[in-house]
Amino acid sequence: MKRCLLSTMLSFLFFSTIIAQPTQKPPLHGKHWMAITGKPLAATAGALIFERGGNAVDAACAMLAATCTMWDVLSWGGETQALIYNPNTGKVIAINALGVAPTGATPEFFKGKGYNFPPEYGPLAAVTPGTPGGLCYMLAEYGKLSLKDILAPAMDMAAGYPIDAQTANSIERGKERIKQWPYSKAVFLPHLGEEREAPEPGEIFVQKDLLATLQKMVDAEQEALKQGKSREEAIMAAYDRFYKGDIAEEIVRGNQEQGGLFTMDDLANWKPIEEEPLMTSYKGIDVYKLQEWTQGPALLQALNILENFDLKAMGYNSAEYIHTLYQTMNLAFADRDFYYGDPYFTPRPPIKGLLSKAYAQERAKLINPDRNDPNPQPGDPYVYEGTTNPFKSLLAQRQKLLADTSGLGELENFVPKHDAISALNGALEFDYATTASADSLYNDRLLRGTTSVEAADAEGWVVSITPSGGWLPACIAGRTGIGMSQRMQSFVLDSIIDPFNVVAPGKRPRVTLTPSMALKEGRPYLAFAVQGGDTQEQNLLQFFLNMVEFDMTVQQATEAANINSNQLWLSLGGTLFKDRMPRPGSILLSNSTDREVADRLKAMGYTVRQGNRTSGPINAIFIDEAHGSLWGGSSNNGEDYGIGW
Repeated sequence: MKRCLLSTMLSFLFFSTIIAQPTQKPPLHGKHWMAITGKPLAATAGALIFERGGNAVDAACAMLAATCTMWDVLSWGGETQALIYNPNTGKVIAINALGVAPTGATPEFFKGKGYNFPPEYGPLAAVTPGTPGGLCYMLAEYGKLSLKDILAPAMDMAAGYPIDAQTANSIERGKERIKQWPYSKAVFLPHLGEEREAPEPGEIFVQKDLLATLQKMVDAEQEALKQGKSREEAIMAAYDRFYKGDIAEEIVRGNQEQGGLFTMDDLANWKPIEEEPLMTSYKGIDVYKLQEWTQGPALLQALNILENFDLKAMGYNSAEYIHTLYQTMNLAFADRDFYYGDPYFTPRPPIKGLLSKAYAQERAKLINPDRNDPNPQPGDPYVYEGTTNPFKSLLAQRQKLLADTSGLGELENFVPKHDAISALNGALEFDYATTASADSLYNDRLLRGTTSVEAADAEGWVVSITPSGGWLPACIAGRTGIGMSQRMQSFVLDSIIDPFNVVAPGKRPRVTLTPSMALKEGRPYLAFAVQGGDTQEQNLLQFFLNMVEFDMTVQQATEAANINSNQLWLSLGGTLFKDRMPRPGSILLSNSTDREVADRLKAMGYTVRQGNRTSGPINAIFIDEAHGSLWGGSSNNGEDYGIGW
C-alpha cells in the first residue's frame, strides 16, 4: 500500500512538473487561419494560399502538393486520407483516396515469388496512385481556387528548390536501391559516379519530369475553362488527364517496364470516395476517424474501453496508467489485426460490433491490473451485431499459430523499424554507444512513411490529412516524375492473419494512415495527426488523453512523452511471418520515465526499452471557441512546421 501511495505521489509530482514547464517549441496562435505540415516550405505554401483568398481546403491541398514534391516521406503516386469539417453543413466528411491492388495482384502471384507478404519496395509494392485524384476531388468539391493556383507553389519547387538535409541524406543512404530503377536514378542521383551521388543539403533540386506532369494537369484545367466548363469540371478534366490520358499511359508504361502490374483500366476505374466517417463519444467529445480500411477505428475502440477506467486518478504516465493504456491498445490492435479491411469487399468487417460500447465493456474486463497479457486475442464483435461469427474456427487456428514461436529464437531482441534506434538510445537493457549515424538512421525510420497536413480557417473549415506512399527510396513511374506507392505491403496473403485484408485486384489494403478530428458540443475542437506506421494510433490516443484527461495545451500534448507497444502485427516492413509477428510485452518508454515506474512495469511482465523519442511528429490544431482563436501544436522532433495568422 505504501509503495502504491509513493508511486501515485511521484506520478503526481512528475505530471505537475511536466505541465508547469514551458514547451521546447512555442505554441502557434492565429485568428484567421492556421497551416501546419511536415516541412517549413510546405507550410509556407499553405500560408500563401490563405493569403490569396483560399480556404482551409485550398491551403491543405497546396500543402499536400508541396510535401509530395519535396518527398516528405511521400510522393505524388501515394495515397491520401482526409477528414474535413464543413461549416455549411456542420458535418465531418471523410475522403478515401487510397489506391487499389492492380490486375494480377493475387496471393498466388506473390507466394509464387517466395513472399509471405507483398514486397516493401519497387513496382510490385505499388497500389494505384491516389493522391492526385484525392487532391482534385477535395479541391473541386470544397475549395475555392483553381488547380493552377493550388499547384503553383509545388510547380515552383519542382522547377528547383533547396533540398533539406533530411531528404538529401535519405536519398544518399538509399542510393543502391535507387540505382535498380532507371527513372529514379535519373532524378535522385545528379552526381552519379562521385563519392556522394545524392544532392547536397541546400542544393537546388530540379524535377523536370514532375514539373511537366503537373503542367499537363494545369493545361487540361485551363483548356476546359476556355471551353466554358465550370471550375469544378475544369479541375476534374485535369483529373481525367492523369488517370485516363497521356499521364496515365506513361505511368502504366513505366510501371510495367520495371516489372509492375498496372494496366490502363486499373487507373481509369479507380475513383476517390467520399464516405461517412466513424465516430465514438468520449466524455462528451465526439471523435471521428476514417472507416476500417484504415487502423483509425482502433483509437475509437481504445477510447470505448478506457471509459471504464479513471485515468486521471491513475496519474499521467504512472505505472498503472501505462499498463492500462498498453493492455487497452493491445486489445484494440488484436481486433484491428484480424477484423479490419476494405469495406467495399465482402464480407464486410463487423465494425458496428467492434465500436459497440457494450463490446468495449466486455473487452475492458479482460485487463489484468497486475500483469501483461502476452497473447491478447481478437474478440467476437458479431455477438453485438446479433449475428454469428463466421471465422471462429479460423480464430482457433490463428491462436495456435501465434502460440507456436519455434524457430523464432533469433528474434528475441527484435525491435520494429519505427523505434529500432530509439529503443537502444539510453536503454535500460542494452549497452549502446550513440553515434551521429545511429541518430540519423533513427530519425529517418521515425519519420518514414507519411506526413500530416492540418488546416483551419475563420469560416469554420477544418482539415486533417495523413497522406503517404512513395517514400524514399522510391521507384519512379517512367518519365512522369511520379514516385509509386509502397502500400501493397500492408496486404496479407493468408486469411489466418486477417480474412478481410487478403490482397485482391481492385482492393484497398488496410493502412496505418489515420487523420483525426474531434467535435465538442457539435463544434470543431481538435484536428490532429501523426507520422509513424503502427504507432500512429498509439501516439494520437495519448495526445488526445493528454488534452482531455490531463489538461495539457495543444503544444504540451504534442511534446509529451508517449509509450509504444510492439505487441501487434506489423503493417510495414519484411516479407516473412517472423518479420511481422507481435513481440509480447515489448514496450518503449521515454528516457524521462521514472526508474521506479520502469521497474514496476518489468515486474508486471514487460520488456522495457527507453529512448529519447517515443512518438512521430504530432501536428494538431485546437479550435478555441471561448476566445475565437486557433492554437497550433507541432512536435519538437522532425521538421514539421506551422504558420498562423
